[in-house]
Amino acid sequence: MDHAAEAMKTDLMTITRFVLNEQSKHPESRGDFSILLSHIVLGCKFVCAAVNKAGLAKLIGLAGETNVQGEEQKKLDVLSNEVFVKALVSSGRTCILVSEEDEEAIFVEPSKRGKYCVVFDPLDGSSNIDCGVSIGTIFGVYMLKDGDESRLEDVLQPGKNMLAAGYCMYGSSCTFVLSTGSGLNGFTLDPSLGEFILTHPDIKIPKKGKIYSVNEGNAKNWDGPTAKFVEKCKFPKDGSPAKSLRYIGSMVADVHRTLLYGGVFLYPADKKSPSGKLRVLYEVFPMSFLMEQAGGQSFTGKERALDLVPKKIHERSPIFLGSYDDVEEIKALYAAEEKA
Repeated sequence: MDHAAEAMKTDLMTITRFVLNEQSKHPESRGDFSILLSHIVLGCKFVCAAVNKAGLAKLIGLAGETNVQGEEQKKLDVLSNEVFVKALVSSGRTCILVSEEDEEAIFVEPSKRGKYCVVFDPLDGSSNIDCGVSIGTIFGVYMLKDGDESRLEDVLQPGKNMLAAGYCMYGSSCTFVLSTGSGLNGFTLDPSLGEFILTHPDIKIPKKGKIYSVNEGNAKNWDGPTAKFVEKCKFPKDGSPAKSLRYIGSMVADVHRTLLYGGVFLYPADKKSPSGKLRVLYEVFPMSFLMEQAGGQSFTGKERALDLVPKKIHERSPIFLGSYDDVEEIKALYAAEEKA
């Protein structure tokens, strides 16, 4: 590959152009969804800049203290939440917002109300900020069920009803991965242009992977099928090579690697967290949606993750997601236990 030629490429597929191309495939579209996405992208750019400055801000005595103007410097996760809430409300296209940072759902005032419900985790893995590990924003978009009145039930829908989902990872580069229900595409922020450029078109996860990703510190509390699966990864009895363990502890980074390299990411239920740890609406659903779009699958230990119907906005669930064949193995282990 001629890298010099690639670097000087002038015909760039930006995320804006990509979304507008998608929009043109739907002649009836009024552009509302494109406007909403552009506001989400703007929020991600803002948070990316804030994350990059976080260590420096701390170094010169800004984070958590009062600056010379008497303004208190906000913690990064609180700041990220405010950025996204304001970006989404000001788009004029949203009616209900559910954020990991807010206990209650936010109902947008009638004058700025639209037809979309957005669920999001503004800064997932924020406990990793201080040690420079990749963190990210996760989001999912639903359509208002019916009529003009927005109710909490509009966000308590199964994940299969999502119109779009994505995440933005703030790591060695800033990567935005998006699906609007017809495949999965990855964009990388070019800081010199301030634009997300299509770098990973039509992402497909390998059918079987060589990596498993789980917090083994919880092993003593696992159920039978999870313990058996991890045992099988480490000590395969069919003569195949053992799988490698990779666990970052930041869901966005772990899922991103799983999508690109294959394998399986699991956060099972255990004795300590019988309902699992990850939140259904803004972690399990968006990531399961993306995984299925890439040809993988997602399972809760009982059913397909996207078939789950949440009863509360901060409900939790166990999750196993990744390469098709690997998740199939986990499903077989749960089915066998149920029979027994």
